[in-house]
Amino acid sequence: VQLQASGGGLVQAGGSLRLSCAASGRTFSTYAMGWFRQAPGKEREFVAGINWNGGGTYYTDSVKGRFTISRDKAKNTVYLQMNSLKPEDAAVYYCAATRNIVVVATAEKYNDWGQGTLVTVSS
Repeated sequence: VQLQASGGGLVQAGGSLRLSCAASGRTFSTYAMGWFRQAPGKEREFVAGINWNGGGTYYTDSVKGRFTISRDKAKNTVYLQMNSLKPEDAAVYYCAATRNIVVVATAEKYNDWGQGTLVTVSS
């Protein structure tokens, strides 16, 4: 699966962005998908994930209630709607696909990665 992430940018604290991850490959619909982020000097961390059929979504505690992950199988695209952004959300965001059908929060379990999209949040 090839992944192309987009939608990052500069936003003021409290603002919103929607990230998109377009996938190619016939098996995309059978993979759970995740969003990770990596800030300078920090490890890559799991942000959100969605099961293969969209039936389950998972979030790291710091984004619960603010971020929403979704997927559109017809468009082969996964989205991350980010609301009420905080300066600590600033990072490069990566989408990733795992050959599991359910979400895992461990980066090593993901087989395919997008190139990353930069999110900057000004205070």
